[in-house]
This record gives sequence, structure tokens and C-alpha cells, in this order.
Amino acid sequence: MIIVREISADSICLKVKELLLQAAFHTGDDVKNCIKEYYAAEKSPAGRAALEMIMENQEIASSEEIAICQDTGMAVIFFDVGQEVLITGGDFRGAVNRGVREAYSDGYLRKSVVNDPVFDRKNTGDNTPAVIYTDIVPGDKIKILALAKGFGSENMSTLAMLTPFDGADGIINFVISTIEKAGPNPCPPTIVGVGIGGTADMAMVMAKKGTARSIGSLNPDPRYAEMELEILKRANRLGIGPAGLGGDTTSLAVHIDYMPTHIAGMPVAVNICCHASRHAEAIL
Repeated sequence: MIIVREISADSICLKVKELLLQAAFHTGDDVKNCIKEYYAAEKSPAGRAALEMIMENQEIASSEEIAICQDTGMAVIFFDVGQEVLITGGDFRGAVNRGVREAYSDGYLRKSVVNDPVFDRKNTGDNTPAVIYTDIVPGDKIKILALAKGFGSENMSTLAMLTPFDGADGIINFVISTIEKAGPNPCPPTIVGVGIGGTADMAMVMAKKGTARSIGSLNPDPRYAEMELEILKRANRLGIGPAGLGGDTTSLAVHIDYMPTHIAGMPVAVNICCHASRHAEAIL
């Protein structure tokens, strides 16, 4: 007999709100520690000054609970919903967007979402709707990963439909070319998510989710881990540096995810995240 666990729509709303406020104000320890390490090694005076200001900004935002950046992003939220969960007391999507609305209102966060991307471009006034991804998984819990994605970095997203012949070298060259073309626009130092395989759309989703992976973790497959380290090394040789002012610290991490794909193709997506790296997760 399967016992269904009830989770209320209100609890989902409250948790989404909590996570987005946490992400807006508090940088993760993995990011802060990584920046400190790069600061200690940075040779460029301008680069060191930029990193110092980034660290100071992180501390002020956290202690005063104010936005890390004026672009408080668009809410992108990943849900792993246990198949033994019953959501009660309201509409799931409505609850998520209510949480976004309350977070951006109560946290005095800038509302940046427009209702129509081409013609009206009228601000929705509450930073909704969120971009929502839902996977049904075994179990009786809901895992939530909330990202606040700024568009200085989002605008640098790229997709290439490479061929199997291009191989690992082709992927590395494409990612490095993307970082180089992005230059100072995504507010370096950056975290680079790379999605390989699947279809074009799934590669993009993997790349975005990869930006939220903990810094210091490597892909469990040593071949992909080696690619991550090689891309990071080459990215930091580009000389773009913190805030684009020059130096050795262009990227903090490169995170690759992959999945099976069609025999005829090799989709590769790149999603760049700025140093603010606003994300938080929880389990209900």
C-alpha cells in the first residue's frame, strides 16, 4: 500500500519566498571561499581591487539583507516532486508564483519581468511569472532549487549543434570562445555551466542548472572532470579578469553535465552566471 504524503500549496509558496530572499541577500560559502582564494593569487592590481569590492559587497548585502546586485534577476525554479506527494490547498504553479511575488515585494527587489518579449514589453510589476521546471521522482518529498538569474550573464547564453567528429576538443574550443566573446558583460568572475547531449533544449537546461552546482565539486566521470579543469585553466588565461579589468580571475568554476543523445548529433550549451551566483535549495 502506498501512503501519500500531503504538502500544502502554502508551504511551497513560503519556501519559494524564503529561498529567493536567501539567494538575493546571501552568497554561498563555496563562492565566497573561492573568491578569497583567487584574490590571494591575483596578480593584477585592478583585478585585486575588483575582487576586494566584490567581497565587501557580499558582506554588506548579507549583514544588511539588501540585494547583492541591482539586477535581482528572473526567478528560475527547479522542482523534483516525489510521486507519492499530494499537493493540497491550491494550485502548484500559482503557489510558486505567489512565493516569487511575495519575495520580490517584501525584499524590495527590483521587478524586471515584462509581459510580452517583443511588442508591449510592459512590466508585470511583481517579477512573475517564474520559469518553472518540474521532474517527477520517486519518494514523498519535494526538492526545490531556486535561482535568481540576472540577464547580464543570461544574455551570454549560447548553443552549438556540434557533430560527434568535433569531440572533446571541439567542445572546449566552443566554450572558451563563448567566454572570450562574453568578455566583461557577464560580470566576471563567472561560473560557467555546460550542458552536453540530449536535445538542444535539454542541453540548455543542463547548462543553467550546472551554474548552481557547488564550487569545488567535479563531474564524477573523470573524463568530464578533466574537461572542466581544462576549460577553467584556459578561461583564466584569457586575461579578462574581475569586472573585465584584466587579471587571472575570469572564471571561478566550470560545471559540465551530460546525458545521452542521438547518434547524429552533439548539442553543447553554455550558460554563464555572474559571481553573485544567486541560488538556494531546500527539501519539503
